[in-house]
Amino acid sequence: MQPVITQMRNFPTDREFAPVSVVIPCYRCAHTVGDAIASVAAQTLLPAEVLLVDDGSGPQTRMAIRRAASSHPDGWIKVIRRRRNGGPSCARNTGWQAARCRFIAFLDADDIWCRSKLELQMAVLHADPRIALISHCVEVRQRSFPRDAPLTFPLLARILPKELFLLHNPIQTLSVVLRRDLPFRFSESLRRSEDFLLWSEIAFAGHRCAKINQVLGVAHEHPRGAGESSTDVRARHRAGRESRRELYRRGCISLAEYGLARSSLECRLARHRLVTLGRRIVGVRRPRAS
Repeated sequence: MQPVITQMRNFPTDREFAPVSVVIPCYRCAHTVGDAIASVAAQTLLPAEVLLVDDGSGPQTRMAIRRAASSHPDGWIKVIRRRRNGGPSCARNTGWQAARCRFIAFLDADDIWCRSKLELQMAVLHADPRIALISHCVEVRQRSFPRDAPLTFPLLARILPKELFLLHNPIQTLSVVLRRDLPFRFSESLRRSEDFLLWSEIAFAGHRCAKINQVLGVAHEHPRGAGESSTDVRARHRAGRESRRELYRRGCISLAEYGLARSSLECRLARHRLVTLGRRIVGVRRPRAS
């Protein structure tokens, strides 16, 4: 008998649990982690466990984490504390190592899930056990907006061709559910594009990656390219080049594929610069209100 079921205080005893460990890196997130956990607890199909990885946070975040853990059934939320901040990749790998379930889902402490996320993803995984990673669409919006996006029909899940990863990153971290036994991890030497590197490694190793055509998660941040400083853009571009170079170094892609991936990245950077220049020109020419 599993204690996560017998020790419930808040969840109905007839709720079904998915074999999923949810990993949430926590760093300076005292004001947002509660909403993230609440969106997990509101799932129509609950995960078996939630792992909060305290990545060297201060007292406010630690207090928020303890408060969140104590407000849910005993044993459902587990807190893993790291003494020093190692970054999101290190925190996710720490949670991955401690996870007990067959599948792992990732959620950042400032993002949320829609209620039917895990139910839909587990249905696809049940229908096609060969899938190693499944994701979905993500909406970027402000916290004041309604949370759940309405489902659109037909509900479809497609297998992502590995060549797609040469052009861009089609997967956001908060959308991912993957098999725990995959022999890969997040690169702890990268602070950007580490997720792209991991998804690409999985795809180019021959594992099936799928994506559901529904918005099942909300990222609370500004869209990339809107309001980013030139320093941020350059840093993201350097990380993108390094992740693609690392794919080539590890033998995941050929020299020709590496060239295609680099060309796609450079084209996106050029497009961003043109858009930014156009906005500046329009701003200079726009007459000021008297």
